[in-house]
Amino acid sequence: MIRTPPGWGAEMLAQAYHSMTRTDARRGAAPAGIPVVRRIGLKDLQDALRRGFEDFAASRTDILLLCLIYPLVGLLLGRAASGYGMLPLIFPLASGFALIGPLAAVGLNEMSRRREMGEPVTLGTAFAVFRSPAIGSILLLGAVFLTMFLFWLVISQGFYDATLGPRPPQSAAAFVHDVFLTGPGYVLIVAGVGVGLLFAVVALAIGCVSFPLLLDRNAGIEVAVRTSVRVAIYNPVTIAAWGLIVAAGLVIGSIPLLLGLIVVMPVLGHATWHLYRHTVAWM
Repeated sequence: MIRTPPGWGAEMLAQAYHSMTRTDARRGAAPAGIPVVRRIGLKDLQDALRRGFEDFAASRTDILLLCLIYPLVGLLLGRAASGYGMLPLIFPLASGFALIGPLAAVGLNEMSRRREMGEPVTLGTAFAVFRSPAIGSILLLGAVFLTMFLFWLVISQGFYDATLGPRPPQSAAAFVHDVFLTGPGYVLIVAGVGVGLLFAVVALAIGCVSFPLLLDRNAGIEVAVRTSVRVAIYNPVTIAAWGLIVAAGLVIGSIPLLLGLIVVMPVLGHATWHLYRHTVAWM
């Protein structure tokens, strides 16, 4: 039976939720309160980005060291793809990074949270997330995002095999020619962009504030995901604009050689915490 990404994602989240609720029951976890979703506008996004940049500037030395991992991992993945006949997966690898962005930024969320509380922030603060009471929920939800990323790579490879494949391209120049100057290449572009957009919308809806919420209140996966989806539903234009900002930032950060991600990723990661603060209040 073939399931759509949203249906598959919902099943994964349900399994994760049942696992976490059993764990929380054993620990006697207390209720975290009731999340109230606010309506926000583009000015709130501007403020979140401004505050995110301020967080970055306040601890830029530690953050730059931490975020060196993003371009290094990206370059290693790109090298592996191009060196083993996996050239068609380079773009899905790069674009799919947005799917796991919320998970990759959780350490930066923690740094912003600690700074907001007036606590000192160092390189080790980002790793303090592993001592968070919500680490179980964070890891389970992160596993869902990672599985979505892998699912996207499998579908991308399938699209290539059905259009320009299944044989790998003879060279990078031949691959670019086939993608942009042939009929099957146009089909690959349209299908890839269409399905990629679906993945991006699902990831944005369930992840725009879920990780910061778990860090803040440890309310459980179901509450975090439901609240994140409500934020997207109540603020469709603003959250769509946020998605475009993230996508544009990742594209800009990829030039040259992904080095811009050293700055782009921390600013966006910190800004995500402030976006959560703008959109969610607790009763």
